[in-house]
Amino acid sequence: MTSSRVGTGARRRLSGAAPGIVLIGIVVGVIGLLAAQSPPNTRGTMALEGTMKTFYKAANTIIVTTIDGVDHAYHFTKDLLIHGGKSPGPDALADLREGTTVVVHYETSAQGQAAVEIDEVGGEGLKITEGVVTRIDHRRSEITIRFDNGKTETLKLTLRAAAEAGKAVDESGSTRIIVYYSDEGGRKVAHYFKRA
Repeated sequence: MTSSRVGTGARRRLSGAAPGIVLIGIVVGVIGLLAAQSPPNTRGTMALEGTMKTFYKAANTIIVTTIDGVDHAYHFTKDLLIHGGKSPGPDALADLREGTTVVVHYETSAQGQAAVEIDEVGGEGLKITEGVVTRIDHRRSEITIRFDNGKTETLKLTLRAAAEAGKAVDESGSTRIIVYYSDEGGRKVAHYFKRA
């Protein structure tokens, strides 16, 4: 039978190292838990307004800077829809110069943010107007706004804008919005809006 006796010096070294070992175990465990967390549960398409910074054609990526100065990277596919560009699809991104105001409609997944539609604002792209929401017709996908001069106008909503219509505004007559729209076949079509 063998005896396992540890000398007093060895005990002191082990007891002094125990808190360090426990701390390392806790740190490794917390890092593992954080890495295992899933991305936020966001469904559907979201939109963000910013300015075009960089277009990486080979990487199918654009960088857009928001008003608060934060850069956002968006990946895209050949199915990307662009309003306001001179060319169809992703080739239109080459026409967007640095500093051009854009609205990026994107979806978030574990792989990152994927742009599904990009709207150029101004120039050849979307126009802007501002007013108060008086009515939202979900069945017809329309929004009616009242301008400061008292006149009202009804705009058609894109599918993406219609999905956001009930979430972002109400019909109380007090929600002031900025609408980004295009003129399609003589009718104004709202692509994006936000609270003013």
